[in-house]
Amino acid sequence: MRPIVIPILLLALTSACGTLPQPFRGNPGAEARRLAAPPAYRLAVPAPEEAMLTDNGAGTLAVALATALEGAEVPAVPGTPTPLDWRLLIKAEQDGGNIRPRYVLTDADGRELGVTAGPPVPLRAWGEEQEVTINAVAASAAPLISTMLARADAARRFADPDSMRAGGAPRLRLMPVRGAPGDGNLALTAKLSEFLPREGFQLQDIADGAAFAVEGVVRVARDRESPREDQADIQFIVTRRDGIELGRVAFVNNVPTGSLNGLWGDVAYVIAQTAAPGIKQVISTAGGFSAGGQQAPGSPPNAPAEAAAAPTANPTPNPTPTSRALRPPPVPAR
Repeated sequence: MRPIVIPILLLALTSACGTLPQPFRGNPGAEARRLAAPPAYRLAVPAPEEAMLTDNGAGTLAVALATALEGAEVPAVPGTPTPLDWRLLIKAEQDGGNIRPRYVLTDADGRELGVTAGPPVPLRAWGEEQEVTINAVAASAAPLISTMLARADAARRFADPDSMRAGGAPRLRLMPVRGAPGDGNLALTAKLSEFLPREGFQLQDIADGAAFAVEGVVRVARDRESPREDQADIQFIVTRRDGIELGRVAFVNNVPTGSLNGLWGDVAYVIAQTAAPGIKQVISTAGGFSAGGQQAPGSPPNAPAEAAAAPTANPTPNPTPTSRALRPPPVPAR
C-alpha cells in the first residue's frame, strides 16, 4: 500500500507547517505546473511502412524516435497503438540525393492533427540504416514533434472545454469485438452496448473524449485433450487514455466443437451481462468512479491505482481486482 500511504503522510506534514516560511506556496515552479496539467494523450510510434526502410530499420527508427521523445518529456512508446493512443506516422520522400523524413500526427480516430518535416538525410546514409544515422534523425526530429504535439493538445483543449472538467459518467470507448466465429463479434458488441450503460458508463465508438477503452478479443481453437470440444477464450481488455492496461475480464470455457460457428444468442447475453460489472470493477479499482458512482475528479489520464500497476494477462484461479477469471454456463450443443 506504499503508493497510497506516502501521499497521506506528506499531506499530514504539510498541514503542520503553521507559520513557518512557505516559499513555494502559490509558486510551484515549472515542473510542478507541468505535472499539474499532464498531457491528455500517449503517443504511439509504430514501425513505419512508408519510410523506404527495411523492417529492421523501420523498427529501429520507431524505437529511437520514441526514446528521443521521452527525453523531451513526451509520453511516447514504440509499437502498435492501443485504442486511445495518438499516433505518429513516419514517412519518407526522396528529394534529389536526399531523403526528407515527414512526421504525421493523428489522434486515435485517425484525424490528422499536424505534419512536420525533419532535416534532409543523404540518400546513401538513409539506405545504410546505420544506428548512428537513425539516432541522429530521431534526435533532430524530437523537438519538432514535441512542438507540434503541444500545439495540437492546446487546440484540442480550447476546442473541447468539457475535456478539462471532471464529473459525469465515465466516457468509455467500446471497440468492436474481434476474432469470434459466427456472429459472435456483432452479438457480443451489441450486448455489451446494452449492459455497460447500466453500470454507469457513457459509451462512445470514437476515441475523442474517452477516459477508458474496452477491447474484446475472442480465440476459439480445438482442445488438444478433448477432440470433440473447442476451447473458447474471451477477454475484455481495459485500458486508460495514457495506454496503461488496467486489467482484463476473461472467460475460458470448453464448448462442443463448432457450437460457436453460428448464432451466439443467449451465450452473448450471458457473457456481456457478467462482463459489464467486471469491467466496472477494473475501472473502479483504478479510481475511475467516485464514491457516488460518477467519474472521479482528476481521473484519467492521471488516476493510477495500486492494483492497476500489474494487470494479469491470463485468467487465474484466484482472480485479482484487475483480472477476473469468469466461466459462463456451458454452451449448449447446436
